[in-house]
Amino acid sequence: MPTVAPLDLDGHCLAAVFLGDIPLFGLASGEVVRLDHGTQRHELHDGLLCTAKGLDGRSLVTGGEDGKVLQISADGTIAEIRGAARKWVNAVACGPQGAIAWAEGRTAHVRTADGNTREFSEQRTIEGIAFAPKGLRVAFARYNGVSLGFVAGTAAPLDLEWKGAHQDVAFSPDGRFIVTTMQENALHGWRIDTKPNQEFKHMRMTGYPAKIRSTSWSRKGAWLVTSGAPSAIAWPFQGKDGPMGKAPKELGLRGDTMVTCVACHPIEDMVAIGYADGMVLAVRLEDSREALLRRPGKGAITAMDWNAAGRMLAFGSDQGECGVIDIAA
Repeated sequence: MPTVAPLDLDGHCLAAVFLGDIPLFGLASGEVVRLDHGTQRHELHDGLLCTAKGLDGRSLVTGGEDGKVLQISADGTIAEIRGAARKWVNAVACGPQGAIAWAEGRTAHVRTADGNTREFSEQRTIEGIAFAPKGLRVAFARYNGVSLGFVAGTAAPLDLEWKGAHQDVAFSPDGRFIVTTMQENALHGWRIDTKPNQEFKHMRMTGYPAKIRSTSWSRKGAWLVTSGAPSAIAWPFQGKDGPMGKAPKELGLRGDTMVTCVACHPIEDMVAIGYADGMVLAVRLEDSREALLRRPGKGAITAMDWNAAGRMLAFGSDQGECGVIDIAA
């Protein structure tokens, strides 16, 4: 049976991540709490807005209402990427070789490992950022689509247009697709591995009863799992054209509450599903077999992350109920 080590914190939990085997919890207040030989507290921001885990799993990048961009490591070391500024940092992203990107209003900055920074400007507010798997390109979600730019050089970004407000953005692990969550209850995607001078193909994934606030790719990118419904919705991306013309799977269906957070397992084809009432299930993608990881609590699950071995799951809720689940106990 899984065991739950609870941690009650004061406030909305925006991020629950493992750096190595050290769990960190980022609160909307700007405080980051580490569980490392006791409870270690770090005041990072005057209001935390966004986070991104480093691809090497060793650090967490944070952006706040104070305009700062900071990086905290598993041992609590804090590095300042950008100091206090007037504008809020509303999106951050981590890329290969230590690249970091952040957005403030209509401007984004991409800093590579050599310390060079390139600035990108948009006509509308940048809501989300993502690096391509190889790190050569970076995508910016905004109103009416996505801008796809090169990290190096001076070439103008390519516009991927689709009317509406696009919020979070992500590349598929193989780099063939870009998918955004939208202000309306839908996902939109583009297949970008087309031949030269051939238009990118659109993918529209609709039918959600609520906004999609959480997405997670399965370990090999075969599935994109999302919140926004009474079940976790898993879209198939195994084929050449992704989910176009295909129906998604519905995992962990509960008629009385909504899925609010999803986190795919790093080794197995399994997903952790968090609900609005605080329950957490583990569900296998192949046969939809379920296992209860946590009973309902006080608030909606808002953040989850597996450790690299896939044995422990960190979670946090909008009421500050956090903790670590050991599924092998």
